[in-house]
Formats: sequence, C-alpha cells, structure tokens
Amino acid sequence: MKTTVLASCAPEDKAMLAERRRLGQDRLDEVWQGEYHMVAGPHSRHGRIGAQFAHAVYERAREVGLCAVLEFNVGEPTDFRVPDMGYLRPGPDAVYLPTAATVVEIVSPGDESWLKFDFYAAHQVDEVVVVDPGTETIHWFALGSDGYLAVDRSTALELDVTTVAAAMDW
Repeated sequence: MKTTVLASCAPEDKAMLAERRRLGQDRLDEVWQGEYHMVAGPHSRHGRIGAQFAHAVYERAREVGLCAVLEFNVGEPTDFRVPDMGYLRPGPDAVYLPTAATVVEIVSPGDESWLKFDFYAAHQVDEVVVVDPGTETIHWFALGSDGYLAVDRSTALELDVTTVAAAMDW
C-alpha cells in the first residue's frame, strides 16, 4: 500500500505527520517534489540482506576511501530520497547530502526503489545498486550521459557484482 500526503496538507494531516515525527516513525519517509511519502519499517529479511551486503563490501569501501552509511537523505529538505544505505566520499556531514558515490536500495514488496533513478541521476549519484531479496539478485547501475546503465563492475567500489552476490546468504 502506498500513502502519499501532499505538502500543502490539511491541519489534521500536519498533526498526524508531527505525531509520526514525535514517535520516530518518519525516519524512512521521503518528500518527492511536494509529495510526502510515508514509508513503513521493512521486513526483517530486508535488514538481514542489507547487513550481508554491507559486510560484503565494507573492507573494499574503506580501501578506496568511501564511508559506509545506513539510511540518509539525498537532496534537500523539500525534495529528498532515503536510500537503505550508501557509500560517501569525504565531504560535508549534514542532514541532507547533495549526492553520493553509491546508493543501495533493497527491494521490499510495493516499494518505490526503481522509481528513484531519475532523482539520483539529477543529483549526480555515481552508482545505484538494487538488491532484490525476492529474486536473489543484485542489479548495479552506473551513471552515464543518458541515465543509468547496467554494469558488471562497480567503478566507485572497484568490485565485481558477482563477487558481492556470491558473498550473500540469500
């Protein structure tokens, strides 16, 4: 189920959003050009697969000078996405980051992972990784002049996709 609340919402909707914020239920929520997307917490499998992915690439990320982070905001307060994890180059430490070297989206039933590509491209995110526990696949994409193209090797992390997939215990 998808729930979207327009940014110019009614007072009762604003009160509901304030209550979500107070309870800490909004940490995965996103704003898509004025639409507030409420995101529920993920299935436990989502977290398990995310931890395995992070473990599979952690040392390599450190070796190439990238910092691994869990959920974070790409964009600005009025238009942002929250990838499941990412890899950042040294730079600002802020609530909203303008870009990332790599973002990772772990697919959950009914989520919007595949719909975020244009946003990430507009924010010059070098690579997008979509990990799909349902199909036990990793799809890796690199930003080109016409958007994202599927690749077999990460330039940012200097890793083969098959190496990462082989480290996963689906």
